[in-house]
Amino acid sequence: MITKPDKNATRKKRHARVRSKLTGTAQRPRLNVFRSNQHIYAQVIDDTNSVTIASASTLDKELSASSTGNVEAAKLVGELVAKRAIEKGVSSIVFDRGGYLYHGRVKALADAAREAGLEF
Repeated sequence: MITKPDKNATRKKRHARVRSKLTGTAQRPRLNVFRSNQHIYAQVIDDTNSVTIASASTLDKELSASSTGNVEAAKLVGELVAKRAIEKGVSSIVFDRGGYLYHGRVKALADAAREAGLEF
């Protein structure tokens, strides 16, 4: 009997491959995305100092999304993380899609962050 590989294990391998080539610096931190079935999370990370500069998720009290696992909620998280990063003085970032395909909620978050003022 042939067993299918675990989806999350495959994603983690893909993410490790991307992360070997991509790092966030103080000038251009990394915008990392994590997606679960119910929520989406975003962090702006400076890898040289190992510091999270800004973060946002659908669990934040500021977001009053009726549903947390859809494209509209991802757009709200993208706008919020961009606003918080710009308040901290970050305007240019490197986008880390976390091993996920660049479509759906991940793309919506990235597009909303771009529209809110982040450059990547």
